[in-house]
Amino acid sequence: MSRQQHDDELFEIRNYYYIGNYQQCINEAQKLRKPSTPEVAIQRDIYTYRSYMAQNKFLVVLDEIQSSSPDEVQPLRLLAEYLSSKQKREAIVGQLDQRVANNVENDTLALVAATIYVNQNNLEAAYRVLHACESLEAVAFIIDILLKIDRVDLARKKLKDMQEKDDDATLTQLAQAWVNVASGGEKLQDAYYIYQELVDKYGATPLLLNGQAVAFIGQGKYEEAEAALQEALDKDANYPDTLINLIVLHRHIGKSPEIANRYLSQLKDAHADHPLIKDLKQKENDFGRICQQYVPTVTTLPA
Repeated sequence: MSRQQHDDELFEIRNYYYIGNYQQCINEAQKLRKPSTPEVAIQRDIYTYRSYMAQNKFLVVLDEIQSSSPDEVQPLRLLAEYLSSKQKREAIVGQLDQRVANNVENDTLALVAATIYVNQNNLEAAYRVLHACESLEAVAFIIDILLKIDRVDLARKKLKDMQEKDDDATLTQLAQAWVNVASGGEKLQDAYYIYQELVDKYGATPLLLNGQAVAFIGQGKYEEAEAALQEALDKDANYPDTLINLIVLHRHIGKSPEIANRYLSQLKDAHADHPLIKDLKQKENDFGRICQQYVPTVTTLPA
């Protein structure tokens, strides 16, 4: 069977995963009860397990992936262990360093390693482990990393590689939208159109609605941004990007700080390990330490 036929079997599953509709991804995967080949079955299971982890349902992955599971699936158990147990993270990162030092066995391992390294704020290691991979998802991940370090110029070059491979792929369209948002100006409207087209095709998700909201905020269209974020909030009240973008939006439009603070408290409660929260805590600690250096010394004058 051709690769194109394989892709057709996985088309809906893959697309729902990429746009952030994880439950629908799982539902579509369960419908594919008789895959045409073992390879298709493995890819179906990979998207299924990744969707469960995106929903913080790590036990499903830990229960089902065993030593007898296919090699391509095995790295997902490592990611589930990392995400579900803070105590194991240092050991898992050490194990991962050794495992990818000489050879990255498959794309799943590369994506898992890159995800863990990004979570550890080690973008250089994430880029390095993805660099040898040629899959669309690996290139999209690299683009995301380049945008994080403000290398929009290099991100555009990588985007051209994706477009040459498959210009119509949902992942390519999403990467185009990311680059457009980072470019700003007239490209913001182009980004909005990409997100809207995906919404029209596959339905609104918090991921797509947040993409639209960011494009709106960049254009100063705050009412439209608020509407998109409110819709995203209705779909998932704890989606981190929604909470962060609502904080940013309320700062822009000058609403009562209590509202933004409420979203920040919700983010701290639901996503204590989010990079923004970690960065905020670090800055608060640094500020407190600096303040202590300038505490006035009280001296007692002789009677």
